Amino acid sequence: MIRFDDVVKKFDDNIVLRDLSFSVRPGEFVSLIGPSGSGKTTILRLLMTLERINGGTIQVGDEYLSHMDRGGKLVPADERHLRQVRKRIGMVFQQFNLFPNMKVLQNITEAPMRVLGKSRDEAERRGKELLDMVGLSDKVDEHPSRLSGGQQQRVAIARALAMEPEILLLDEVTSALDPELVAGVLAVLREIASTTDITFLCVTHEMQFARDVSDRVMMFDAGQIVEDAAPDKLFTDPDEERTKAFLHAVIDREAS
Repeated sequence: MIRFDDVVKKFDDNIVLRDLSFSVRPGEFVSLIGPSGSGKTTILRLLMTLERINGGTIQVGDEYLSHMDRGGKLVPADERHLRQVRKRIGMVFQQFNLFPNMKVLQNITEAPMRVLGKSRDEAERRGKELLDMVGLSDKVDEHPSRLSGGQQQRVAIARALAMEPEILLLDEVTSALDPELVAGVLAVLREIASTTDITFLCVTHEMQFARDVSDRVMMFDAGQIVEDAAPDKLFTDPDEERTKAFLHAVIDREAS
């Protein structure tokens, strides 16, 4: 469902991703861990076409994302092609990015009506189903400012699901939350992952969550994959010294 082949991303002279290649199967939940600045969030931004690659190719399903076929040759994708492929992808950001002037249900229904062409009745019916799924069926008519951070993030998750994505990208979705609110958001994501066939790519610092929900975990450092393994293997018996050092540092920080 996701394929990176020799992807390079640079910001001026700083190479953030260096000949990066990996793939994610349909329905798989893959978590990306590693130190800040290792390139994890850049991967998500490339998939959302918020950044352009400097080399290599990215595929989403059977389509190229960053390129398109023209006369049998791959050429850089135009905006129309990017929009078409991007419809297959949803993202939940660190910050909730809800529209403050819209009520909760409006936040969820606006894009399906405008982008997917849903009728208001259809969009609202699905929006209420999703709010029920994330435990907020009683917040339909509230404004985001009247919700806790955890509730706002659950609305953001419902909003992403309303676009019917094949792929859902999660970027440190609990990092802006108070510790007591984290568990509710992670519980919602566990439920979605276990009951849908959505493909997940998740950047997270929540090691226990990554271990519980992931099919695979990829350890990143300096724009490259250091280790790629099943969570039980990576968290209990990693092969690489860099992975061991990172996990020890995280565990020590959590313990303190």
